[in-house]
Amino acid sequence: MRLGRDICGNAEAAQAKEWLVCNGKGGYASGTVSGQLTRGYHGLLVAALAPPVGRTLMLVALLETAVVGGRRFELATIRWKDGTLAPMGYRMLESFSLEGTVPVWRYACGEALIEKRVWMEAGANTTHIEYRLLHAQGPVDLEMAALVDHRDYHSRTWGGQGQADVRIDGDLAAITAFPGASPLHIRVAGGRLNAEGNWYRNFDLARERDRGLQDSENHLHALTIRARLAPGETFRVVASSEGAPDEDQASALVRRQTYETDLLGRWARRRVDQGIDAPDWVRQLVLAADQFIAIRHRADGSEGHTVIAGYPWFADWGRDTMVSLPGLTLCTGRPEIAASILRTFAAYIDGGMLPNRFPDAGEQPEYDTVDAGLWYFDAIRRYHEETRDDGLLAELYPVLCDMIDWHCRGTCYRIARDAADGLLFAGELGQQLTWMDARVDGREITPRIGKPVEVNALWYAALRFMEAAARRLGRPAGDFRRLADAAEAGFGHFWNQDAGYCFDVLDGPGGHEAVLRPNQILAASLPDSGLTLDQRRAVVDVCERVLLTSCGLRTLPPSDPDYRGRFAGNQATRDAAYHRGPVWGWLIGPFIEAHLRTGGDVGLARMRIEALGDQLRIEGLGTVNELFEGDEPMAPRGCVAQAWSVAEYLRAWDLVASAERGVIGGRVLDLETERQP
Repeated sequence: MRLGRDICGNAEAAQAKEWLVCNGKGGYASGTVSGQLTRGYHGLLVAALAPPVGRTLMLVALLETAVVGGRRFELATIRWKDGTLAPMGYRMLESFSLEGTVPVWRYACGEALIEKRVWMEAGANTTHIEYRLLHAQGPVDLEMAALVDHRDYHSRTWGGQGQADVRIDGDLAAITAFPGASPLHIRVAGGRLNAEGNWYRNFDLARERDRGLQDSENHLHALTIRARLAPGETFRVVASSEGAPDEDQASALVRRQTYETDLLGRWARRRVDQGIDAPDWVRQLVLAADQFIAIRHRADGSEGHTVIAGYPWFADWGRDTMVSLPGLTLCTGRPEIAASILRTFAAYIDGGMLPNRFPDAGEQPEYDTVDAGLWYFDAIRRYHEETRDDGLLAELYPVLCDMIDWHCRGTCYRIARDAADGLLFAGELGQQLTWMDARVDGREITPRIGKPVEVNALWYAALRFMEAAARRLGRPAGDFRRLADAAEAGFGHFWNQDAGYCFDVLDGPGGHEAVLRPNQILAASLPDSGLTLDQRRAVVDVCERVLLTSCGLRTLPPSDPDYRGRFAGNQATRDAAYHRGPVWGWLIGPFIEAHLRTGGDVGLARMRIEALGDQLRIEGLGTVNELFEGDEPMAPRGCVAQAWSVAEYLRAWDLVASAERGVIGGRVLDLETERQP
């Protein structure tokens, strides 16, 4: 992936494209191609001080100037609150590219060519910034103003009166923003350091203004770094919250490259027997998938794993984690990470419920979700389908049995099995329990109280999975079979004969909801479905005709009076539109699976997914946004990197590649063997 001067030399275009690097602990670095700070979330070191949360902005930026033959070239780009753009370093930017996930800038400063790279150390809150003088007729001097902060990544710095404690020892600086703050250590082997104390005020944060949030900020210039490079030489700045970085950092880039080569190797080995050559965008997504995997310690203190739902502002969410798990781990050849995630979340199950989200500040998990636990069953099913790991299945089996029991006798938020039809009812006023969970001023935008279709598709599939798991483990399966049979019979009530597709919700406060939403695609995509084959095909057809786009499925048809095709404005405006029209990328996975399971043309499925790769170069470079506007041209919106978008794009490609061999879901695709009511 390479951008030339047509993008790099255009201030608006260059600041609209963003890069991301991560460390596997929840920490990250991110910014724009031009270097302009457009979000309060941008920075060179956002450290996860309580992994995977406690994310704290520490090193904001290095404002570089190159002195070439006596001429000064400012490489930084800053837009100030009054609209002034100065300096304008993007004009020197010859190209931007990604080497794996490592962003690479090449600046042309007179006759000198300077290359810059940024990456993070795997498993450490440590960022490397490397400069290499590719060509010059003599030495080039680099000067950098290090801007620092120490704030929660959701906050903004308004002040500007205080001073950090800056202590310099040779090529190492320790910067403590205020008493009790975690020190930021900066090492510059071969460079010179000078303490400063100037405040840079009123950085313009254009993307925050777009979101109706605080759109300016101040940062402290705490340190000036100077170095001289001869042609061919390299200079590195290493910033860390974990103590003084090692003096020898020459092999750091090799470590990152080796790490990413290993990721691609594991993915390739999983596919070696298939003889399938993947396009470049799929390989890029394999690397992007790793960015969402993070450490989370279990309740007993042992180390486990979780999934960061999205960068730059989400932490880990139970639903997103389980939806993402197959694509992020199984499709990439990392089943041991999947097992670790499943074990980690098992330790947090309470009252039959999986956590909806873990708060940023480390408070107790929140359990306000009806479907996260059901997605947990689906994730385990897919894991076992991939690995045949009976050991983990046996380990988690008691937990799963307890979850089913809780759902049958009733748990919080009126979540309970209705004995009359075997389906799950959920919901109460003031709570949003499904993935369509937006609220504005205390009002639920898409309440969905009752029996949501995707919840009950997952419920029925979970019961059939438990029936099969019991048999595999030599346990009694009769109770699960009876529950599943009842749910199967009850699920037939979802079919809306007049409309030719499923009700979205049964038994809501106003009766059945006949709104066409994409949730029913799960009833067509899961291997155990409560719909007939003809009904599943009808669901696929209507979703394709009305909701499908080149990047995912709309959440409402454009003809619906509640449809919102744009996603912009303040938080209330955006939340009101969140699930009422915008396209969600993750839904492409269930759609492709449903298309293939119902006998859809494999060649058409491949055509559908070819356009997915284009999303990797529009806004979040090398990754996929959270959502897209429903109206053409479906501009990317939300988080620039979203776990379930990346995961389901990967899984969609994996499904098509497997279907071309006649296999889906780990078994030979045969419509006659697909379970039918």
